[in-house]
Amino acid sequence: MPEMERIAVFGGIYNNYLALDAAIQDARQRGVDALYCLGDLGAFGPHPDRVFPLLREHAVQCIQGNYDISIGNDLSDCQCGYTDPRDNYFARLSYQYTYQHTNSANRDWMKDLPGQRRRQLGRYRVLMCHGSPRRMNEFLWESTTSTHFLEHLADAHQADVILGTHTGIKWHRQLSGDRHFVNVGVLGRPENDGRTNVWYAIVEARPEFRVEFIPLAYDHPALAAEMRSERLPDEFVETVLTGWWTTCLEVLPARERRRGKW
Repeated sequence: MPEMERIAVFGGIYNNYLALDAAIQDARQRGVDALYCLGDLGAFGPHPDRVFPLLREHAVQCIQGNYDISIGNDLSDCQCGYTDPRDNYFARLSYQYTYQHTNSANRDWMKDLPGQRRRQLGRYRVLMCHGSPRRMNEFLWESTTSTHFLEHLADAHQADVILGTHTGIKWHRQLSGDRHFVNVGVLGRPENDGRTNVWYAIVEARPEFRVEFIPLAYDHPALAAEMRSERLPDEFVETVLTGWWTTCLEVLPARERRRGKW
């Protein structure tokens, strides 16, 4: 594999093929060496099978998220890691829709994806995971995750840079010894900030490490209309149109929840 210095990294797509298409085009225009996705190809949005042709056509290198493991292995739920009954209610609706509308070939493809990827980016050893290197559906929040713990993960997994997603909210922390943890955000839905754009990350080492979070506008009214036509929950549609989360709120730590509307 040629040496890389600049890559685009997408978090959960959540069936949002419109945002995925926009992100691929945007990242290519910014001159990246490769495209990666950290899992959760399905959930939340409409028409899951529209995601896969884009990933294949544009050589997006993917790993498994909890959704991909569950759907690929015909499991009964998304393994999202929620504990609140309301969060789990909406997670079940989302999972059932995605499972029923993902064809068998795409299920098999997800089943065979790796759980992690390692890449060399300049002089940095990069580990890509979904939630954390130790648990696929672990929520690592900026407000509650200690630097000491992140340094332990970097030591234990022999990584200079750990890239993850799963929480739906981007953040970056520099660790000792010029090591880094980055949550790249997600493409699938807005970030609970009252804005309708979604986010992805460009990570580079030229030669120093740098991460840039890219706000991405896409045709969110069209996505909302498709969600309505597919009879997905009104709460999901409202999030796409307003930028405020209406579900998955109970999992948020206090500081992250105070940034939102509810």
